[in-house]
Amino acid sequence: MSLTPKQLAYAAAALCTAALSGCASMSAGPKAQAELKPTQGNTASGWVRFEQRGSSLLVTAEVRGLKPNGEQGFHVHEKGDCSAPDATSAGGHFNPAGKPHAHYLQGASHAGDMPNLKADANGVAKYSFTSDSLSLASGAANGVVGRAVVVHRDPDDYASQPAGNSGPRIACGVITTG
Repeated sequence: MSLTPKQLAYAAAALCTAALSGCASMSAGPKAQAELKPTQGNTASGWVRFEQRGSSLLVTAEVRGLKPNGEQGFHVHEKGDCSAPDATSAGGHFNPAGKPHAHYLQGASHAGDMPNLKADANGVAKYSFTSDSLSLASGAANGVVGRAVVVHRDPDDYASQPAGNSGPRIACGVITTG
């Protein structure tokens, strides 16, 4: 079977339309962000961005002022309040399902459990993580808007209860939209 140039053009246009429609369904959804500010006596600061992608949430971040070549715990916390000098006002890890603290790839872990930040030789961590446990959906039980994201001094061991033995909070930011 041979197609005319006009038929080929229509077929190509149909394929392009289908491809673009598929891409549009995978495009970014709602977004949110947090500005990380250091807690008293610390220097860590930076930003965290959240982008809904279907049923998953893409979390990206850049954090500066960390221990060079160090690793720090990084979690979503239950309250959007960083007002205490040590950020304890942010409460514990965000845990709407009442699960134990664990490695983020285990099914039974806090929704707010995420991979540790890993700083380079200059004390800068660039981060990207996709979570199926968190959401930007309005009214969702696992929604993060209005909560806090916290950087801890030490790495999360993903085992110790209730928070992975990740030490004091060295930076905190409230998650907002807009």
